Amino acid sequence: MADTLLFNPRTYDPAQFDPETRRLLRATVDWFEDRGKRRLIEDYRSRAWLADFLAFAAKEGLFATFLTPASAADGKDQRWDTARIAALNEIFGFYGLDYWYAWQVTILGLGPVWQSDNTAARTRAAELLAQGEVFAFGLSEKTHGADIYSTDMLLTPDGDGGFKATGSKYYIGNGNAAGLVSVFGRRTDIEGPDGYVFFAADSRHPAYHLVKNVVDSSKYVSEFRLVDYPVGPDDILHTGRAAFDAALNTVNVGKFNLCTASIGICEHAMYEAITHAHNRILYGRPVTAFPHVRRELADAYVRLVGMKLFSDRAVDYFRSASPADRRYLLFNPMTKMKVTTEGEKVIDLMWDVIAAKGFEKDTYFAQAAVEIRGLPKLEGTVHVNLALILKFMRNHLLHPAEFEPVPTRLDAADDTFLFGQGPARGLGSVRFHDWRPAYDAYAGVPNVARFREQADALCEFVTTAAPDEEQSRDLDLLLAVGQLFALVVHGQLILEQARLTDLDEDVLDELFSVLVRDFSAFAVELHGKDSATADQQRWALGAVRRPIVDEARSERVWERVEALSGSYEMAP
Repeated sequence: MADTLLFNPRTYDPAQFDPETRRLLRATVDWFEDRGKRRLIEDYRSRAWLADFLAFAAKEGLFATFLTPASAADGKDQRWDTARIAALNEIFGFYGLDYWYAWQVTILGLGPVWQSDNTAARTRAAELLAQGEVFAFGLSEKTHGADIYSTDMLLTPDGDGGFKATGSKYYIGNGNAAGLVSVFGRRTDIEGPDGYVFFAADSRHPAYHLVKNVVDSSKYVSEFRLVDYPVGPDDILHTGRAAFDAALNTVNVGKFNLCTASIGICEHAMYEAITHAHNRILYGRPVTAFPHVRRELADAYVRLVGMKLFSDRAVDYFRSASPADRRYLLFNPMTKMKVTTEGEKVIDLMWDVIAAKGFEKDTYFAQAAVEIRGLPKLEGTVHVNLALILKFMRNHLLHPAEFEPVPTRLDAADDTFLFGQGPARGLGSVRFHDWRPAYDAYAGVPNVARFREQADALCEFVTTAAPDEEQSRDLDLLLAVGQLFALVVHGQLILEQARLTDLDEDVLDELFSVLVRDFSAFAVELHGKDSATADQQRWALGAVRRPIVDEARSERVWERVEALSGSYEMAP
């Protein structure tokens, strides 16, 4: 019986979506499957630009259908629908991060445009999408990274109501081919935030100078320089504080895509790894007969299931967001930080099992092991996103508010709020629904109950032993606290989605046995921090728990893992 929790191209039928979405998702899968594994790997190894993939996407109208909001659409199926965008992220990740990356930076490049009131720029973007063009997001710089307070892209007034833009941008995906690059800069005649500008540039313009690809990859992550690039009124997307907000709100939209790309990578690698291990004989037995191998593969499987459950539920909060409901601002960095680092753990667990096989050039796993590392480091590091998550901890744990339940959001709706998020501030005032009912609903599952003890202990920590004013400047200590909080939020949305999808309780129990171990490990880490007080050290050791062991349950979960052997292999 096929595993219904993982994406499998052989059985994939996205029946939850409308007919055109189903057609495009299935056509994308079929395009990759028809090309075959040999071509997939060879293009990755030879660092070939993605011309044939982009030609396919243009022919099918893939980007135009998925990335044109209804307000700019010329077709009935065009909308910005986070649920189907997430589904496509997973498919692209499954076949190779290079394909996902060209799509991802197109999403980022479109962010400032769809947030803009500039009708000419919006019309131009919609036309370029219809023509199959890609986009780019010109924010980061070689010297400053993504520190937008310090941009050296300078716009000098030209005396005719426009500007001449001069400066460099660095680490800009699609910068070699983008029909429109959203570029962040500042005016030379206005000091402070009022001088910020987001403007549209064309990579084919003579004043746009492509310097190089800064990575050794099919991804074209460019350095480019503008020299007296003419910027007219039709090119101005945002000015002043609105330009600053557009940058941060675009990243809010774009960073969400990293979780489902990570899931796709792990799924493809898992089919390869389990099939190899189960069919490899060592000392007269299949490798999967060894207890430590079973544990590692089972842990990898349930962690991957947890990644999917959390990400699917986060889609619902993203799509249901409004000025009065900004809970997505916590769940978004969680998908970026927590889900992607879980992806690294999944790959590492499987790599420990398959060992040297993971280096072989004819495997997808070899590229998965490399590419999975990038996702926690894109759109803000793990540390940046953990620090962001901490801003929500007290309100989330201790001060719940009343909200109507958020349903599963698979409806064919346009997610208009994502391009009208408003000022990028006030995070400390965001409120959340009570996290406890999600845990209460599964109080009869042993390891959920055990983890709930640890979550309650974290509330006690925040109330009685929280970092003082001096410790609040010790980011090393705070990040350890952030990891503990992230686990509670991770578990909450997993449980909400488990209830909505009637998840097998064996899988849920096994998953929470892993989370209990994770919480204990982070508590021990907090205990060892240089600045941890005696009270904090006592609390940390007191929060350590042992998971509930159930050999029969673990055996039933292992049977699910074992059944993945041979269930999918990409055609040659």
